[in-house]
Amino acid sequence: MAWDFETDPEYQEKLDWADAFVRNEVEPLDLVWEHQQFVPLDGLRRKAIDPLKEQVRQQGLWATHLGPELGGQGYGQLKLALLNEILGRSSWAPIVFGCQAPDTGNAEIIAHYGTPEQKARYLQPLLDGEIFSSYSMTEPQGGADPAQFRTRAVRDGDDWVINGWKYFSSNARTAAFLIVMVVTDPDVPVHKGTSMFLVPTDTPGVEIVRNVGLYGEPMNDGTHALIHYNDVRVPHEALLGAEGQAFAAAQTRLGGGRIHHAMRTIGLAQKAVDMMCERVLSRETAGSRLADKQTVQGYIADSYAQLAQFRLFVLNTAWKIDKYNDYKKVRKDIATAKIVMPTVLHDIAWRAMQVHGALGVTNEMPFFRMIHGAAVMGLADGPTEVHKTTVAKQVLRDYEPTDDMWPSEWIPKKQEAARAKLADYLELEVGNQ
Repeated sequence: MAWDFETDPEYQEKLDWADAFVRNEVEPLDLVWEHQQFVPLDGLRRKAIDPLKEQVRQQGLWATHLGPELGGQGYGQLKLALLNEILGRSSWAPIVFGCQAPDTGNAEIIAHYGTPEQKARYLQPLLDGEIFSSYSMTEPQGGADPAQFRTRAVRDGDDWVINGWKYFSSNARTAAFLIVMVVTDPDVPVHKGTSMFLVPTDTPGVEIVRNVGLYGEPMNDGTHALIHYNDVRVPHEALLGAEGQAFAAAQTRLGGGRIHHAMRTIGLAQKAVDMMCERVLSRETAGSRLADKQTVQGYIADSYAQLAQFRLFVLNTAWKIDKYNDYKKVRKDIATAKIVMPTVLHDIAWRAMQVHGALGVTNEMPFFRMIHGAAVMGLADGPTEVHKTTVAKQVLRDYEPTDDMWPSEWIPKKQEAARAKLADYLELEVGNQ
C-alpha cells in the first residue's frame, strides 16, 4: 500500500508560513493596488513589494516551478499544487511568489526552447520579476480553432516579416515582449506549419489597437489587447524553437499551468466558503440564524462536497504528473480539471453571494468578481466544450464496441451464461429437492 494523504512536516511548515504570509502581508495589496499586478513597479509600490519578494526568496518559495539552475526549487506538481491553493486567495500572491501567469508558462517555453542569447535577454529579467510578457496566440476570427489562424510570418532574407491580427493578448500593454504564434508554412497542417517568435512590444509595426476590458471595466482600459501586426520585421534569431514546432512547444506551458490554475481556484473557492460560513453564523432572520435554515445548510454541504471532490481530483492529477513525468499520459485528467473548475467556483461563489443578500451583489463584496472569473475560466486556454471532447475521446479509447445485437450486460444472456457455468450445481440442487 502506498496511499498517503499527508504532507511531509518540513514542507507543511513552509505551507503554514505561506498561508499566514499571504493573509497578513499580501491580501492587503489587493485592496490598495487593485488591477496593478502587471504594471511595472514604481518607487512606492517597489518599496512595499520588493521586501515581500525577498521574504519569499528567503523561505525558498520563489518561482518554485523552476529548476535550481533557473533560481527555483524544481518542485513537482503536487508540491506546487498545495502552494498554489494558498496563492489563490490573492490576485497579488502569484506576483509576490514569482509564479504569475502567463509569465510562468512563457518562461518555461523560453527555458526549454530558447537560445542562450534569448534566455539572457528575456528569461532572466522575467524570472527576476522585473518585466512582464504576453502570449499572443488567439485571433479575432478564429477563437479556439487554430485552423483559422491567418497571421503569417514570411521569410525576407535574414528577417521574418509578420502580418495579421491577434486578440486577447493578455497584459500586452505592460509587457516587455510578446511570444507570437504565427503561420510560417500554410501548405501543411496548422499543427506542423506554425512557429513562435519573440517580439519586443516596442518593435515598429506592433500596434495595440484596443485594450479590451472585462465586463464592468472601463472601455479600452483593460488588459487584453487587440493587436495588429503590421509589417513587423524581426531577425531570424527571434524564432523561438524550431520552425513549425509552435504547438509542440506550447504544450510546455499548458499542462502544469492548468493544474496551478485549478488549485488557485480551489483556494479562492475556499475563501468564498469561509465568507459564507461566517455570514450564516452571524446573521439572524425569521427567528433563527441563517445557519439553522435547512436550505442554507444545503448550500454549505453542497459547497463542501463539491470543493472536496475537486480538490482531491486535482491533487491526484498533480501526483500522476509527478509519477509519469509525461503530460500526455495525464491529458484526460488535466482536461477534466479544466472542465470542472469553472463550475465549482461559480456554484460556491453564487451560494456565498446569496446568503449575503443585497450586500452580496454589491461591489463591496467580491462574489461577482469570482463568478465572472469562473466564466473567464470556461474560455481561457480553450473553451470547456473543447476539453469535454478531449476527455470523451480519451475515455472511449479504453473501450471496444460489441458485435452482438444486445449489450454485453444484457441480463437474459448473462443469466443463460451463469446457468451454464453453474449447471452441475443447479442439477444437484434440483436432485436434492
